[in-house]
Amino acid sequence: QVQLVQSGGGLVQPGGSLKLSCAGAGLLLRDYRMGWYRQAPGNEREFVGGIRHSSDSGLYSDSVRGRFTISMDNAKNTVYLQMTNLKPEDTAVYFCTAAGSRGDYWGQGTQVTVSS
Repeated sequence: QVQLVQSGGGLVQPGGSLKLSCAGAGLLLRDYRMGWYRQAPGNEREFVGGIRHSSDSGLYSDSVRGRFTISMDNAKNTVYLQMTNLKPEDTAVYFCTAAGSRGDYWGQGTQVTVSS
């Protein structure tokens, strides 16, 4: 019973903020490299950002750097994607991932829509 459970998606206006959550069930996220991806309609899935551990400053794509921040709460076994200054082009289904030496796990995805 290993899974990543996502929450926090929704509709937000341009310039607004939203925080996504990714909770681990049956696995300790501290043992994995955690990442976020997104996929917009008609587009391929793209890398958003990732961290190697809870104290890592992270690696981000050019399109979100300075606006998005990934963090991990080991006590809650949850990783977050804090999104600020959202733009319409951020609209997509967002996925969290846990990457380990023997394979990867993916969350179910959550819709983020940025629109007036």
